[in-house]
Order: sequence, then structure tokens, then C-alpha cells
Amino acid sequence: MKKRIRREDGISRGVYILPNLITSGSLFAGFYSIAATYTGQFEKAATAIIAAVVLDGLDGRIARMTRTTTKFGVEYDSLADVVACGVAPAFLVYGWALSRFGRWGWLAAFLYLICGALRLARFNVQVNTVEKGRFNGLPIPAAATFVASMILLFYYLGGSGSFKHVAVLLSIYVLAFLMVSTVRYDSFKDLEPFRRRPFNTLVVFIFLALLLVAEPQVMIFLLTSAYIVSGPVGELVRALRGRREITDESEKTVHGHDAHGEDPRKARGEGKG
Repeated sequence: MKKRIRREDGISRGVYILPNLITSGSLFAGFYSIAATYTGQFEKAATAIIAAVVLDGLDGRIARMTRTTTKFGVEYDSLADVVACGVAPAFLVYGWALSRFGRWGWLAAFLYLICGALRLARFNVQVNTVEKGRFNGLPIPAAATFVASMILLFYYLGGSGSFKHVAVLLSIYVLAFLMVSTVRYDSFKDLEPFRRRPFNTLVVFIFLALLLVAEPQVMIFLLTSAYIVSGPVGELVRALRGRREITDESEKTVHGHDAHGEDPRKARGEGKG
């Protein structure tokens, strides 16, 4: 009986350790990316960031599935994200493209880092107050994935040209702004819309998976870009819908009452009775 209790206790401890081990793997991938950037191996550094993002997505899901979410795990995950999705991409993007801009280059890289850190701090504070299934601001893993996929795509397409420097500088400023903005992004934690149409979801998933396997550099960049753009586009659509609803309400009010604020039927003596 005692052996059985010890065995169950050991399994329970192992379940609690697993998410933190995955977080440690994400942290290691971020460290490896920094080391690879230091030696000029930019492709390896970018690949390591992608690996860190994948692991970052797994640790939280496994913790929720096994019901082993802890305050320690949440804080550890945030610290790992600062390194793997903040420091590593900033260091990489500076070494790869922004160093030629001098102080403006490292300022842009630092802007990315500090906005990412602020984004994580705000998320930890607002985790129980934000709209379910939504993020306020671009998640830092998405920003890191964009930086890494941009570099991988550059080398996949030949790895030559000077346009990359200006493009990267502008991209960093946009990413930094979106991370600290209040633009809403889908978190994909609410699976209800996918459960309503399981067959269509399966077909789309298989199609995207095949494309991802066939052209990973291209697809990761395109999917991440689409996600980043979806935030501002969604805000624009919601703003237009809100304006249309206000206009419709105003028209109903105007058509339903005369200039004196009375119902036209009452003004003509056509009331009830």
C-alpha cells in the first residue's frame, strides 16, 4: 500500500515538473539563439527561436490539460519568454540587419525588447480581466516568430540584397507598437468555433499542415504575417460595424418620430383606440 502511494506521489510530482521542463527547453532554445547570433549563424539562431515559440505554446497547454498550472509556472514562463522571445530576437535582428544603423539600430532592437517585456507584464496583470479568447496587444511569441521567419525566408530566397535593412527597421517599430497597443488578437484558446464545424476544420488543418511541411520558411512567414495583420483589420471591421449600428439607430429614431419628438401617428390622431 505504501509503495503504491509513493508511486502515485512520484507520478504526481512528475506531472507537475513536466510543464516546467518544457519551459526550460524554451529558455535553452533562446539562449542557443543568442549564442548562434554571436557566432554569426543567423539561420540557426532563427530556427532556435521558432523552436522556443513551439515549446512555449506546449508548456501552458500541457499544464492546463494536466491541471498543474501554478503561480511559479506562470512566472517562470514569463521570464523564459523575455529571454527566448524578447532578448534573443532583439539580439538576432540587431546582429543580422540593424547594426549598420549604429545607435538607431540598437535603439530599435531595445525598443522591441522593452515593448515585449511590457506586453508580458501587462498580460500577467490583466490575465483575469481581459475578454475571454482574446489578447490585448500582439503576443510576444508572435512577434518573435515573425522576426525569425523573416530571416529564414530571406536566406531561403537567396540571402542577398540591401532592402532587408530598411524593411527590418520598419518591421521592428511596427511590432513594438502592436505589442503595447490595445489591438485585440485571437488567442485560439476558445475551441468552440472549431468544434461547430469539425470536418471543415480538419480539412483546413490538413491542408495547412501539408503546405507547412512542403514550404516551412514561406508558410511560417505568411501565417504569422496574416495573424499580425488580423488584429488591425479586426479593429477596423468592428469600428465600421459600430458606426453602422449607430447610423441605423439614428435613422430609426428619425423615421419613428417627427421634428417635435412625437410619434407621427399620434400627431395625426391615429393612436390606439
